[in-house]
Order: sequence, then structure tokens, then C-alpha cells
Amino acid sequence: MGRKQAREGAVKLMFQMDSTNDYSNEALEIFLNNFEFDENETKYIRESYENIKSNIEEIDKNIIDNLEGWSIHRLAKVDLAALRVAIYEIMYRSDIPIQVAINEAVEIVKQYSKEDSFKFVNGVLGGYVRKLKKNE
Repeated sequence: MGRKQAREGAVKLMFQMDSTNDYSNEALEIFLNNFEFDENETKYIRESYENIKSNIEEIDKNIIDNLEGWSIHRLAKVDLAALRVAIYEIMYRSDIPIQVAINEAVEIVKQYSKEDSFKFVNGVLGGYVRKLKKNE
């Protein structure tokens, strides 16, 4: 397995937590006990969960700031989960190249969301990165 599966696991976890409105450690443990992940994948998922949970307001603000004509509450839950994981990676994981974070989010959305959702997710993340680079 690897980072790709771990990232997909993190998106599934965020989707589940958002769907049930349960961001508890118990929900994390139940999730991890119901899927098979190796040690590194589990570590990545736990780190993602902790950082996204701790910084969700800032992560969501960066998503909201790059939505054009949309409300965060109207987003498909899988799209929101993928955006949260990608923004987390861009903001807090210097070991993950920005383009990899974007590409992986797009690929996950292609697999799990509506047909054209990947274009939307790519646009939101592209807008976020352009603003980041402009402010550097």
C-alpha cells in the first residue's frame, strides 16, 4: 500500500466524520478498526485527523475563500473531504509537493464523486495555491 491509500483513507474518514458530525477519537478508532492499513498508513491517517480537526476553521476558511459562487455547505461531502485533506497537506506537510496534493485530491474525487467534480476541486485548489504564491 502506501501514501495514496493512506490519503484515500483520510478522505474517507473525513467524509464519514462530516456525514455523522462525529469528529471524536472513538470514531477514528472505529474507522481504523474497520479497514486494513499498514503502520505508515495508519500514522498518516492519525496525523491528518489530528491536524485537520485542530485546524478545521483555518482549512475551511481557505476553502471558502476560493469558492466562487458556492457555499461550503452546498459542496458534496466527498469533495469537501478531499479539499480538506489537500489543503491540510499543502499547509502543513512540507514533505508533500503541492502538485501531488492537488493531483491526488483530483484523482480521489474522480473515483468517488460526480463526473465533473474533479474540475471544481482542481479549480478551488488552483485558486488557493495561486493566492499562496502571490502572498509569498
